[in-house]
Amino acid sequence: MPKALLDDLTLHYVEDGDPEGAPLVFVNSLGTDTRVWDDVIPLLPKGLRIIRFDKRGHGQSDCPPAPYAMGTLVRDTEQLLDHLQVKDAVLVGLSIGGMIGQGLAVKRLDLLRGLVLSNTAAKIGQPRMWQDRIDALQAGGMAALVDNILERWFTKPFRASEAAAEWRQRLLDTPREGYIGCCAAIAGTDFYTPTSGLRLPTLGIAGSDDGSTPADLVRETVDLIPGSKFKLIRRAGHIPCVEQPEIYAEALTTFLKEIGHV
Repeated sequence: MPKALLDDLTLHYVEDGDPEGAPLVFVNSLGTDTRVWDDVIPLLPKGLRIIRFDKRGHGQSDCPPAPYAMGTLVRDTEQLLDHLQVKDAVLVGLSIGGMIGQGLAVKRLDLLRGLVLSNTAAKIGQPRMWQDRIDALQAGGMAALVDNILERWFTKPFRASEAAAEWRQRLLDTPREGYIGCCAAIAGTDFYTPTSGLRLPTLGIAGSDDGSTPADLVRETVDLIPGSKFKLIRRAGHIPCVEQPEIYAEALTTFLKEIGHV
């Protein structure tokens, strides 16, 4: 698999579709890797250059010591897109990926022409909550939190499915240091003011049963950006691209067509 050597680490990335097509960049949530998009990508229109990658501390990318800053995660993404010579992309950010997308749009609007903020917010939770999570991870590893995380991620019917066991294992396989590092980044982030200054086509996506970023929180964030649109996916939790990939892909495709990206 391709890897990009940036200033201080190596990031693993995957490209699909047309190398000459309009770029569509996916940024994963906390505790997932590029596979979180596997069921969505085959359902998207032809002719796109689809890029996804593992952020630092996740998947096959390097895992530096925690903590990480949100600005560092934004810079990683910026450097990867520069490395791949990407301009005028649409970025789809899930959870922390959506925070990274907001930060990148504020910093480097030349890289983006559209933004999809999925199951995310300008500010997620309070610093004390994230510190409690970090403390639990340091004491008991991912096993201490995995069941609680899955309850927020997925609806009860999905958690009873065979597929849920695979996602449980993927969480357990996530490097503890990488997860803690990204928790610290989220804890220190409040993008309400910078995001309210953004002016680019934006779609918000929320899951009706999301236990991490409830639909009202997602809507509040995308409403900061004038002209933004919002899509609620029913019977889905925090990772709707896994639970409802067809509906998710349809929402993305509609947005991409509306802004002339396909």
